[in-house]
Amino acid sequence: MTDKLIIFDTTLRDGEQSPGASMTREEKVRIARQLERLRVDVIEAGFAAASNGDFEAVRTIANQIKDSTVCSLARANDRDISRAAEALAGAARSRIHTFIATSPLHMEKKLRMTPEEVLEQARLSVRFARNLCADIEFSAEDGYRSEPDFLARVVEAVIAEGATTINIPDTVGYAIPELYGNFIKHLRERVPNSDKAIWSVHCHNDLGMAVANSLAGVKIGGARQVECTINGLGERAGNCSLEEVVMAVRTRRDYFGLEVGIDTTQIVPASRLVSQTTGFVVQPNKAVVGANAFAHASGIHQDGVLKARDTYEIMRAEDVGWAANKLVLGKLSGRNAFKQRLQELGVELASEADLNAAFARFKDLADRKSEIFDEDIIALVGDSSRAAEPDFYRFVSLSQHSETGERPRARVVLTMGGQETVVESEGNGPVDATLKAIESKVQSGAEMVLYSVNAITSGSTESQGEVTFRLQLGGRIVNGVGSDPDIVVASAKAYLSALSKLHAGVERVAAQG
Repeated sequence: MTDKLIIFDTTLRDGEQSPGASMTREEKVRIARQLERLRVDVIEAGFAAASNGDFEAVRTIANQIKDSTVCSLARANDRDISRAAEALAGAARSRIHTFIATSPLHMEKKLRMTPEEVLEQARLSVRFARNLCADIEFSAEDGYRSEPDFLARVVEAVIAEGATTINIPDTVGYAIPELYGNFIKHLRERVPNSDKAIWSVHCHNDLGMAVANSLAGVKIGGARQVECTINGLGERAGNCSLEEVVMAVRTRRDYFGLEVGIDTTQIVPASRLVSQTTGFVVQPNKAVVGANAFAHASGIHQDGVLKARDTYEIMRAEDVGWAANKLVLGKLSGRNAFKQRLQELGVELASEADLNAAFARFKDLADRKSEIFDEDIIALVGDSSRAAEPDFYRFVSLSQHSETGERPRARVVLTMGGQETVVESEGNGPVDATLKAIESKVQSGAEMVLYSVNAITSGSTESQGEVTFRLQLGGRIVNGVGSDPDIVVASAKAYLSALSKLHAGVERVAAQG
């Protein structure tokens, strides 16, 4: 009989800490529903005390998700924990995840607390949380760089107070697999009541070893929960990648001897949704979910795969949700057919109004693009949901003229706070002219950190373009995403989306883990 490995997804909390990856409540709910379809065991929906927006996102997800445990992060204080409990009140299954730093460096420089003060605060916070929720996770921030004897005392104390999961993070990505695995193993051996809690690992990818460290914590250390994100999303170099951990354990069941409850056919849809929502493009050679993950260019490899797939493939593409681009609908397709395809893709819209908006965009696209694929439909839904949100700046229309030997010119119609305005400008190219036209009115002063263009589907110049802008202003970094068959229009949509996020100016409390 094999053990189960618990998959704890923190895309909506730690993943969102990537600069520019902040999501709206509606975007978070949409991703949470996909994580539920993926059959993730625990969804860390956010950090309820960080802002009113985070609180509402956690509460909405808690009220809508029924098959996964919904979790909220909280610092080790009564206010944060109470706020988390309040946000989680409507959940079918809830977890409060409280944390405090335990490394000498963090205690001295960040917390300015003595070890004994940290020990007492950890104990009291878990005791307080346990009175509000039956499922309590405790994380020792920067746990891997903590003194083992002190860390063992903290863990023993919080288990005694009712912590049901103990997480030992490699917060700064410093660990090496063998050393990290043995660190967890020896820590469990030091703690007398270690068998009273599930042990968890949470690794960052600063040295490119987050997945390897997590798996070492499982195999050597005996951890039975892995904290991870879709596409490895996360601040700095990112977090442990959910798809890589899941497929490693599933493919090498002979070695790990563990089962996962994940519906792996939902991995690629989850990857696409997170990528399109955040604007963080998946690199083509990314394991499992990259566009080239199951591609074979070498003639020897192609010959081998044609004769027997397992000569070069250790996983089947269809097992993780890959399929050939499937032509599903055309301009003659009706609303019911569109709605049915959305259901088949696992896309749930909040209201009939959202469905009508998405269908209207579909019909518009069908008039301009002869072949519409699943990826196009997912992008349409994303555009519809963004259009339904109260953005301060909105795209209306655009015209531009570009000719060899002449300076390009663009004319943009947009709304600002509901008021329509027309702007014009010249530029070095049609995109540059468009942005300069917008800036002539907005005058944001934002610095452009990233401009990225990607085709939503491959194999045709008719493909929709997906544009991501990353802007920085006053220490805040935001992403804006837009899609359209016309790349200049997509650029205008993405730029205005990013400007709206800067205008909203929501401040959040930072959290580490």
